[in-house]
Amino acid sequence: MLRPDAPVLGLYIWFRRLNQLRFIARDPILTGVLKIVQLPPLCTQWRFLGALHGSVAQQILRVQSQMRSRVWEAANVKLSTVTLDTDTTVHTLYGKQTGARKSYNPKNKGKKSYQPILTFLAETREYVAGELRNGDRPTGKQIARHLHSAVQSLPACVEKIFARADAGFYCWEAVEAYQQAGCRFIVVARKTSRLVEQLQQAKWKPSPKTDANAECEFRYQPNGWDQAFRFVALRYEKKADEVEAGEAEQYQLFETSRYTYRVFVTNLEEPIDLAVWFYNQRAGAENLIKEANNDAGLAALR
Repeated sequence: MLRPDAPVLGLYIWFRRLNQLRFIARDPILTGVLKIVQLPPLCTQWRFLGALHGSVAQQILRVQSQMRSRVWEAANVKLSTVTLDTDTTVHTLYGKQTGARKSYNPKNKGKKSYQPILTFLAETREYVAGELRNGDRPTGKQIARHLHSAVQSLPACVEKIFARADAGFYCWEAVEAYQQAGCRFIVVARKTSRLVEQLQQAKWKPSPKTDANAECEFRYQPNGWDQAFRFVALRYEKKADEVEAGEAEQYQLFETSRYTYRVFVTNLEEPIDLAVWFYNQRAGAENLIKEANNDAGLAALR
């Protein structure tokens, strides 16, 4: 099995990713410290983890949370304000694995998949919480449970939490979970007929500080939500050929016959351009998910 201290020693000599350990598998200094001939391949670790019972996952997460707190304390990391980036990733399946579902799968439409949920800490790029799920879109209860787990995993020194998520987490349960944790959040809104009506009735103004043609904000309470929240939106004029092509919907942008919109629900009080800028920094989470899939072997756990 891969020694747990091997990745730590790898960090000391500037190998920050697990898959890079293969370059130092026979390094005489590293193997001398660990008193082994060579490091085993990473697939050994994945097979070991795959053989564990599902209940062990929560134990590993608790150990990880304790280790994070101790490392922060030892390294004198005292972050009082942090940002949680939550996202899902799609793992296409080609066999008959348990839990496989046909759902949102942009690269392999119609294929069965898993949809794990992952949360990262933007400031330190640490993995905070996650779970391997079936291919269905996560329910509100599943999202809320995950967000509560992520918040509980933070060290005690954290006093203020910001959070960002895409349209897959647009639901009352997610907003309620953020509220209960005292998070300042911004989440991409999904297209509904009532929301489109609000956009059409809103007072739009030029948006010189963003890449959009116009911007607006309004208070709105979606169906099933217990209260109204601030919604901010950017509007982009469609070109003539795009108008003729008809209406289409994307995962984070949605369109009408004349415009394309980006719409967010938030409890941030900052101006629209700053709120959107803050959300745009979430792109780092997508890079971390790519690293988890390609470098840490997450895509192999299927």
